[in-house]
Amino acid sequence: MKYRTLPHGGEMVSVIGLGSGSLTGTEEELTEVIAAAIEQGINYFDMAPSVKAPFFAYAKAFEGRRERVITQMHFGAIYKSGEYGWTRDLDEIKSQFEWQLKLLHTDYTDMGFIHCIDDRDDLDQVMKAGLWEYMKALKEEGKIRHLGFSSHNPDIARRILDTGLIDMMMFSINPAYDYQEGEYAIGEAAERAALYRQCERMGVGISVMKPFAGGQLLDAKTSIFQKALTHEQCFQYVLDRPAVLTVLPGVRNMQDLQTALHYVTAAPEEKDYSIIGGFTPQDADGICVYCNHCQPCPEGLNVGLINKYYDLALAGDKMAAGHYRKLPIKADACIRCGHCQIRCPFHVKQEQRMAEIAAYFISENKE
Repeated sequence: MKYRTLPHGGEMVSVIGLGSGSLTGTEEELTEVIAAAIEQGINYFDMAPSVKAPFFAYAKAFEGRRERVITQMHFGAIYKSGEYGWTRDLDEIKSQFEWQLKLLHTDYTDMGFIHCIDDRDDLDQVMKAGLWEYMKALKEEGKIRHLGFSSHNPDIARRILDTGLIDMMMFSINPAYDYQEGEYAIGEAAERAALYRQCERMGVGISVMKPFAGGQLLDAKTSIFQKALTHEQCFQYVLDRPAVLTVLPGVRNMQDLQTALHYVTAAPEEKDYSIIGGFTPQDADGICVYCNHCQPCPEGLNVGLINKYYDLALAGDKMAAGHYRKLPIKADACIRCGHCQIRCPFHVKQEQRMAEIAAYFISENKE
């Protein structure tokens, strides 16, 4: 395994970490996967699974190994029902954190993250309703060693970085989102690149989610390049971005873990992603690429995020529905005024799209 140094603190972070969102199987199977990851040199673990079960596997796998692992816990992800949920209720967040510490037989988390903060109203709530003060107090007590946050939005990320208190940021990075001739993510390519450089200047590390764009880049049928990239190419691309310390692929089982670990021993030519320079993305006409050129929406819909969470949900991201549900204004608030369709450079029929998205998440919520 290769490691990179966290600028604020000096911890050595494995370049391949472990995401929890896709872990499936029995408690014994999950424990085996996590323990194998540790033995293979992975030491950075994201603690936001799609269901509650992996926590018990983490507890078993971490036993006797706590000092060998770095935990990234999310303040706002809750599991009262056993399924992933999202909240800004401070009492619920406190209860969830204390439960996690007790279960893992530890008295601290290495990384304490504000969970999934993507819009200004949410940021205002976090900063004014006690959560940020609570997390800072935990840092003073030593129960959080490093403050951080997760986001998909570069504008929000910069605002949080401006507090000067952040040591680590979780952000979605991959060749599609950063593609230089199109805008396939929240924020233009130059804006996202500037964010990575700002993190590097400030000594803030980045842990990366969505390295395969929700799996889309691994399949020629769904890749914007019309050709599939490999795990190794996606990993290398991400690890070549400024400030990135670790990439967190979501693994389902031991086979997925071994696929991810192959990066460590892969030959340089296997990691070479220069071929994307010769790719031409598919005609994006009629496809929402989350650029938000349609803004401002008269009803306040964040059209880009709504579409992104929908596409991720369709691609199998189990947490995307929870992220969608936390949006203050959802797709069903669309009044079909036509404003976004007039402004959209890709001629997306967003009125029809909003109805489709609203119906999907209503149906998904009933299942």
